[in-house]
Parts: sequence; C-alpha cells; structure tokens
Amino acid sequence: MNRTNGGVNLLALRSHNTALVLDLLRGAGAGGISRLELAERTGLTPQAVSKITGRLREAGLAVEAGHRASTGGKPRTVLRLVPGAGHAVGVHLDRDALRAVRVDLAGTVVGERSVGVDLGAGAEAVVGAVAGEVEALVRGVGVAEAEAGSEVLGSDAEGVVAGSVPSCPTAGSLPALLGVGVALPGPLDHARGVLHRVTGFPEWDGFPLRDALARRLGVPVAVDKDTNAAALGLAVAGERGSFAYLHLGTGLGAGLVIGGTVHRGARTGAGEFGHQVVQLDGPPCDCGDRGCVEALCLAAVARGDLAEAARVLGIAAGNLVALLDIDLVLLGGRTVAGAPDAFLRGVEAVLFEHARRTGEEPVPVRAAPDELAEGAAQLVLAPLFGRADA
Repeated sequence: MNRTNGGVNLLALRSHNTALVLDLLRGAGAGGISRLELAERTGLTPQAVSKITGRLREAGLAVEAGHRASTGGKPRTVLRLVPGAGHAVGVHLDRDALRAVRVDLAGTVVGERSVGVDLGAGAEAVVGAVAGEVEALVRGVGVAEAEAGSEVLGSDAEGVVAGSVPSCPTAGSLPALLGVGVALPGPLDHARGVLHRVTGFPEWDGFPLRDALARRLGVPVAVDKDTNAAALGLAVAGERGSFAYLHLGTGLGAGLVIGGTVHRGARTGAGEFGHQVVQLDGPPCDCGDRGCVEALCLAAVARGDLAEAARVLGIAAGNLVALLDIDLVLLGGRTVAGAPDAFLRGVEAVLFEHARRTGEEPVPVRAAPDELAEGAAQLVLAPLFGRADA
C-alpha cells in the first residue's frame, strides 16, 4: 500500500494515524511542532491528535518542548520526538565484509562496527557473525572495540565463527531495540526473508535468513537486497521522484524508487540490474549467462580499465533510463567510491549521448553516500513512521 498524506479517523487505522504524527514529529526536529499544526497537516481532528500524542508521551516517544507564540490566545505547547526512546540495528552483509550500525529514531548513527566475513562459510557462521555484531552494538561496543579484536568471521576450518560468538540475548534484555534490518546481495524474497541463489553462493538458495536471525536474536528482523535498502534510505532522507541507485562493489545491482516508492516487483525480485545481457558472446557470468553487465564491469575493474567499466555501466544505465523514464541516476558501492570521478564522467557521457540522439534533457548522475547499513536500519524504522513503501 502506498503512503498517503492524510489521516483517517477510524479505530482500525489508529496505527496509521500514529505513524503520520510520528513522522511529523521526526521532521520537526528539536524545535518541535504543536498539536494544532499536527492536526492541520494530518487532517486529523484535534481530539484525535491529543489522544495520539498522549499515548506517545506515555510511551516515552514524545515530550513537551516548550511553548510557541500564537497569533491569538495562549501560547501553543510544542512537542518533539525523543530520538533515544528506540533504536534499530542495520546490517550490511556483503560477500566479504559486514558493517552494522545502531541508529536512533531520528536515524542518527549512535554505534558502528565493521568486520570481515566470508559469505561462503555457511549459514551457521554467518548467522552467528550477525548476531554477535548486533549484540555488541546493543551493549554499546563501538568501532574501536571492534577493530581491536576483529577477525575474518567464518574463516576457520570448522565453519563456525572464529572466537566463539555468544548467543544474542532475548528481546527482554535488548533495551529499546525495535528490530534488526539486514541488507545483502540478491536475489531474495523480501516478503518471506528467504534467500535465492545469491550470485557466487548457490548454497544459500532457500535459506530462511529472516526467521533464523529472529530466532537467534529474539527481536523482529527484516531482510532485503542491499540495493533496495540503500534506495529506501535515500528516499527517507529526502531524495524525491523516481530514481535508480546503482551499486557497484563485489557485484552490481540496482535499487529502484518509482514515484517515491521502492519498487520491488511482484516477487520482490526487481533490480537485478547486473544480470542484463549486453554482449551475447561475452564472458561467462556467475549467474550462468554470458555477457552480463556485472561480469563485464568487474572484469574491466580487475584489469584496471575504469573508463571501460564506467562505459559499460553507462550503457546499462541508459537502458534503465529508456525503460523506466527515471529522473536521476545515483552511483554507489565500494568500487565507485574508489574512483567516483571516473565513474561519474563515464556514465554521464553515455547518458548525455543518449539524450542528444533523442532530443531530451540528459538525466543527471550523482554519487550517493555508501550507507547501506543505515538503509537496512530503515527497513525497521520506516514502517514506524508510515514509510514501509517509501
């Protein structure tokens, strides 16, 4: 269901209305917002707003933040969100690395850890690695502690996490943790949290990652493709319209936002951008096809030909622009971050030439921050603020 701007005064949709109010409180920041303004901007009655804000205050999610002068009558009391009243953990699980962040309700990172991980070490090792990092973040162990004692997780011969990661505590001992979002390479089933044949790691096919982690952690878990999580994070942070986030790291994928909504497709498999075939007799790809954009890009990067990698990426981006008529292309991922100017120039050149031939304005290209773990945290937080399909 797409997000709407107005409230509905029905008991059955009370959570929807609460989300609308929470979203406005978050957007108002430390300055706060009055109950009258909340009513005007949501379309809810003042009585409904008073009930909702009363429940939020009782739950510790909102507090009074002083008074604001009004055009008539007594000054208005303003309310603000309490960012520290809840937290979410976001995990970006790449093929060879794991980055986890703990964020508050405002989306501010308050803890971070990064360790090496081998996605091919098996489910037990990887689930243990994720659980250990979540537990450490909830305990308040940050980057310095992680760097001091980190090893490449899953690298031991027995296929278990090096150093013996303890079981994560139950939900009752995880204060204010709303849940954990995990972003990793696809393809996968976002709705059920089940992995498919992750390129290069076929042994993960059919593994119920969401349920396995939820049992281990004792809190709600959401699982999505890394590119979708990044796109969601960008949309929540204010990126408008229709755009494609192209992520080039150990693989190549896309997160699509169409009309302000993350587009996952009927089977939540949209965005397998790297496996569009652009050269019929090209080199084999780990997915089983030949001449995939991912295979061509990674091969060019491996031989140091960044201009060719950027050109191939631009051709694929041009296909996407022509197909979806999007407003913006955003580039991210560790490979792009290593040479952003080269990739921006290369992709821009291809899109400019495409626009010249069609007589249209070229679609702009920008670099995006590498914040996939932050986007993963939004898989948990966004529904709280009515942005499940942001």
